Amino acid sequence: MKQCEMTGWGLYPTILGRKDRARYLDEVQSFVGEQVPLLPQGNCRSYGDACLFPRVVSTLELNNLLDFDPKRGVLRTQAGITLEEIIRFALPHGFFPPVTPGTKFPTLGGCIAADVHGKNHHLESSIGNFVEELEMVLANGSFVRCSRCENSDLFWATLGGMGLTGFIYAATLKLKKVPSAYIALRSLKTVNLHDTLQIFAESQDDYLYSMAWIDCLASGTGLGRGIVMLGNHAPAATHDSATDFKMHSMNQHNIPFHFPELVLNPFSMRSFNTLYYHRQLRRSNDSTVHYDPFFYPLDTIGRWNKIYGRRGFLQYQFAIPFADGLHVLEEMLQRIAARGTGSFLAVLKAFGPQEGLLSFPIPGYTLALDFPLRDHSIISFLHDLNKIVLRTGGRVYLAKDAILKREDFEAMYPKLEEFKKIKRCYDPQNHFRSQQSERLGIS
Repeated sequence: MKQCEMTGWGLYPTILGRKDRARYLDEVQSFVGEQVPLLPQGNCRSYGDACLFPRVVSTLELNNLLDFDPKRGVLRTQAGITLEEIIRFALPHGFFPPVTPGTKFPTLGGCIAADVHGKNHHLESSIGNFVEELEMVLANGSFVRCSRCENSDLFWATLGGMGLTGFIYAATLKLKKVPSAYIALRSLKTVNLHDTLQIFAESQDDYLYSMAWIDCLASGTGLGRGIVMLGNHAPAATHDSATDFKMHSMNQHNIPFHFPELVLNPFSMRSFNTLYYHRQLRRSNDSTVHYDPFFYPLDTIGRWNKIYGRRGFLQYQFAIPFADGLHVLEEMLQRIAARGTGSFLAVLKAFGPQEGLLSFPIPGYTLALDFPLRDHSIISFLHDLNKIVLRTGGRVYLAKDAILKREDFEAMYPKLEEFKKIKRCYDPQNHFRSQQSERLGIS
C-alpha cells in the first residue's frame, strides 16, 4: 500500500505513513498479528501527533451499532463510530452522549483513548465515568473484555491511555436521558478574570454545563474578561418529537483553501476578540438554544483549521489546581497578552475529581488556546508556560499536545510509571505506539 500524508487537526506535524482500514474483528486481529508496531487511528481530531505513526489502522469503518437498551440508555457499539453518528441514533430515543468535547466528529474509541471531558466535568467527570465495558484486541492478537470488575488494570490504563494499551474494538456506553434537543442558556458578561472565576464558583452546583470564552488579548483592568455560558437541558416545549428532538443540520461551509498567514495577525485577532466581547450588550442574557451551536459552535465550518494557514497551529490546553488559580491564570494571560499573538479561541472550564492514570483533568481550572504556528518561537514560549504549569502541580492535555518535553511530561503525570507497568504487562514488545508516545518516552 502507498504511503500517505497524515496530520492531526492542528496540521502540525505532518508525517508519511501507511494506513490500513479494519472492517471486521478478524481484520483487526490480522493487522495486529503482523507484529509490526502500529497505532489504532480514529478521525484525527486530536490536534498534535497523538494520532500519528508510520503505520496506522483506521477504525472509521468499524462504526456499527451492536446493541441498545432503551430502558437503561446503554449503547454497545464498535469504536470507530463518531459522536455525530451516536447523536443521530440516540437523540430520537431521548438520549445524548453523556460527555462531549467541542466537536461531534471524533470517534468513540478516540474519545475513550483521550478520556475526553466536556462542559459538565465539574459535576459528572469524563467520558470514562460512563464507559461500562471495553472489548479489545491485545498485542498478541487475543480478544479480551475489560471493565471495572474484569481486567480492571487494563480498563483504567486504557481510559486516557492514548491508544497505547491495545486496539479498542467496541465499547459499552451509558448515555444521558435528555428531555429535548435544547439547552436553557444563561450568558454572563464579565469585566475581568476575578469576575469570571467568581461566577464559576457561584454557579457550579446549579448548572450542568459551564464554560467561558476569554479575551486573552485584553490587558490591564480588563485582563481575563469574557462571557460565561451556563446551561441545563431544557424541557420539551411542544411535545412533538420531531420538534423537541430536532436533529442538527449536516450543512457545512467548507474552507476551500489554507488562508494566507497575514490574515491572522495581532490586529485581526484583537479586533475579533473586541467585537465578540461587545456583541453581548447586557450583563446577563437568558435564551434557549439548540445543542449544536451550544456544544459544537465550529462544526458548521468544515476544515476550519485551514484558517491558520499551511503551517497550522498549536492548541495549548493546561489544567491547574484551584489553589492560587486566579493568580496563576493572571500570570499566564499577562504573558499571552504581552506577546500579542494570542488566540481568538480561548475557553476556560472548571474540573471536578477525576480517576485514571493518564487522564488529563485534575480538580481546578483548564484553559485551551490556539496559537498560529508562524515560527518556532511560539514553541519556546509554550515551553516557558509549561514551567508555570509545572510549578503549580498542573498538566498539559495529551490530546492537544505536539511539543511537550519528555521531562515535563514525566513531572506532570505522577501515575505514569503505574501506566507503563500495565502497558508492559499487556504489550511487552511495545507494539502499540504513536509519534507522541515515542517523543514522550511512553513505553
